[in-house]
Amino acid sequence: MPRNNYTGVAGYSHEAAVQPVQAAVLLVNLGTPAAPTADALRPWLAEFLGDPRVIEYPRWLWWLILHGVILRIRPARSAHAYRRIWTPEGSPLRTGSEALASGLQTELARQRPDAPVRVALAMRYGEPSVMKTITGLQREGVRRLLVLPLYPQYSATSTGSVIDAVADTLKTLRWPPELRLVNDYHDDPGHIDALATRIERWWETNGRGDRLLLSFHGIPERYLHAGDPYFCQCHATARLLRERLGLREEHMAISFQSRVGRERWLHPYTDATVRQLAAEGVKTLDVACPGFAVDCLETLEEIAMQNGAFFSAAGGDNLRYIPALNDSHEQVDSLAQLVLKHTQGWPEFAADYDAAAAAQRRTEAARRARKLDAPRR
Repeated sequence: MPRNNYTGVAGYSHEAAVQPVQAAVLLVNLGTPAAPTADALRPWLAEFLGDPRVIEYPRWLWWLILHGVILRIRPARSAHAYRRIWTPEGSPLRTGSEALASGLQTELARQRPDAPVRVALAMRYGEPSVMKTITGLQREGVRRLLVLPLYPQYSATSTGSVIDAVADTLKTLRWPPELRLVNDYHDDPGHIDALATRIERWWETNGRGDRLLLSFHGIPERYLHAGDPYFCQCHATARLLRERLGLREEHMAISFQSRVGRERWLHPYTDATVRQLAAEGVKTLDVACPGFAVDCLETLEEIAMQNGAFFSAAGGDNLRYIPALNDSHEQVDSLAQLVLKHTQGWPEFAADYDAAAAAQRRTEAARRARKLDAPRR
């Protein structure tokens, strides 16, 4: 059925043009449970694993598996893993993403001091939701919106799902904002340089290991054969990063982590790779995860803790996780440049934007509108 009720701006007036026209950048990350407990994990996992973009099974079959098996077992296991990384401030993914959004807001304000640009953060699953955040931005007067999913490599399971959430939200708005979306930035020169700088500085402080492993999040292999570009973009990122670091191919390896279920996922698998490298005589293994913008369960617990234990048990001495870019200057600067590239043509992001002149134009337009409307009142 067609909608007959759309969300508008409360108390909207056609004279509101005197208010500053705002543009916004919406960062979107995966999301996190509100607490490291089974009760908090259950609804969050239901939303995440219930997304048809994430699990491409017949809905009726997957509903039975999800609610009949997975949500009875996995919440307690996941809660245990989350408790291992939870901080007094909360989820590392949530606090790290908030810090990144704040840093990007500061940097854009530095580069465009007069621009009415707002940086906001949403989570694809959990809070703050995409729908609530975009609706809130509309109420603040945002008329131009750049959506930047914090997934450098595109996958239908991640960025594709964000696009779905944004589209579902815009369908509810009476006057949707002008929209642009960053599809991926896996080969963006600024991003590659930020990753390389992070690794180089970590090596300067901690010394260089025997091998560098780049671990990306996995997806089912059948998604690749169905046309998902994720696998190819991961390898492109790895190649560009290796070239930027000046490493030979034998000094760096690539793997994929976080698989679930029995079907074949992208390989080689990270857990098998760290065991193999230890068996081959690698004693100190450095691991970076270029698919994660902010540290989270998959990096802090799965890589640093779980795979660290696998590596040691297989004969290695030390698996050293190199932290994600998080809210580092390198990531903030690279994302700021990415934003400015994708917002070309929008007046608020122009280097010569004149806020006073823009406000005067809006005031004058509103004055003329009132004058023309006066005889009809």
